[in-house]
Amino acid sequence: MVSKGIRTRQLIIDKSLQLFSVKGYHNTSINNILEATSLTKGGLYGHFSSKEAIWYAVYDEAVKRWHAVVFKGVSAIDDPLLRITRVIENDLMHYLGGHTFDGGCYFLNSLVELSGQSPEMSRHMLRGFIRFSKLFQLWLEEAETKKLISPGLNYREIANFIFISVNGAAALYAVVKDDTILQQTSSQLNHYLHQLKR
Repeated sequence: MVSKGIRTRQLIIDKSLQLFSVKGYHNTSINNILEATSLTKGGLYGHFSSKEAIWYAVYDEAVKRWHAVVFKGVSAIDDPLLRITRVIENDLMHYLGGHTFDGGCYFLNSLVELSGQSPEMSRHMLRGFIRFSKLFQLWLEEAETKKLISPGLNYREIANFIFISVNGAAALYAVVKDDTILQQTSSQLNHYLHQLKR
């Protein structure tokens, strides 16, 4: 049975994630969080020492939700190129297109908002972006080991290109909300990966 304290902490995280996603971190006040959770300041600060501490917990929760969508069905795929294709499709069509967060891509929105405002928080997010790109790079290296793609390619450059394309689509989709952007980006990246094959 989940304790009341754990339930309250999760309530703070869930409501703050919704607020940060829609209003942004800086435009969300502690009072907004108190109103959304129906907690007192004492009740809130009994779980988190500051709004920044809430943000870090919210970030971890957002990563968990993103991961559940983007990596669904990926571990069962042996071919690393097909793994990349599935992750791209899941990210574009199911994470972004599925409106996982009310405000669009939580991570892209937060990174743009926090850059120059909160250096440590934006660096924390950037490390997550870099890890995602490096995963593509590892899978491309695995594809070469399995002799699935042409040797001698610059995997770091290719991984960054895929990563930048996905995030560029996320940014454009946030503005126009046209699913065609997601479909075309997914299709073009799939075609691009196919060209890498031996």
